Amino acid sequence: MGKLTKNQKAALEKVDINKEYTLDEASKLVKETNYAKFDASVDLDIKLGVDPRKADQMVRGVVALPHGTGKEVRVLVLCTPDKEEEAKAAGADHVGLDEYVKKIEGGWTDIDVIITMPAVMAKVGKLGRVLGPRGLMPNPKAGTVTPDVAKAVKEVKAGKIDFKVDKFGIIHAGVARVSFTPEQIKDNVAELVQTISKLKPSSAKGTYLQSITISSTMSPGIKLDKSSIAGI
Repeated sequence: MGKLTKNQKAALEKVDINKEYTLDEASKLVKETNYAKFDASVDLDIKLGVDPRKADQMVRGVVALPHGTGKEVRVLVLCTPDKEEEAKAAGADHVGLDEYVKKIEGGWTDIDVIITMPAVMAKVGKLGRVLGPRGLMPNPKAGTVTPDVAKAVKEVKAGKIDFKVDKFGIIHAGVARVSFTPEQIKDNVAELVQTISKLKPSSAKGTYLQSITISSTMSPGIKLDKSSIAGI
């Protein structure tokens, strides 16, 4: 491991790695321990007591964060011509179909979210080899395959995110920016954790929410006291 910088040492000194902080405390501390010179992302890592190898324990969903993510989300809508104007009016950054299918087949993936319609999934489905590994493949469960593409665009632009447990049983999600107020960070964290809590698979045994850690892009992880989050 490389030598710690002065800022890294100062940040580490503020965090007790053996302590679980309340959501109020952590929402303030994640701002105090950030030393990046840019508006860093505030991220959550939630370890679940599930076996992702089992289909009935694959935890996945969507949530509309009360204060958005603070990130400018680049949205591509793949749709039929009659839906193009609706998608553009809703704020989509790129709209079309065949020309973008060709671009993606050529390796272009300079977007954050792709929204499409059931009617064109036959064309979009062929892009799985490119989009799948990058987490960009549209999915009905995530609300990104829908006849109402305009509504989907507005929701994504307003702060709707999708999440999925990885092969290690962990959900990673960006929930805010360090420029947010502690109250905004707290609200967004609570909304995500409450949503995940409601998705507990009936077949999951033992403790479901095993651990929750909050951090900024360049700060140490702060363990959360789960009991301080209402509604779980």
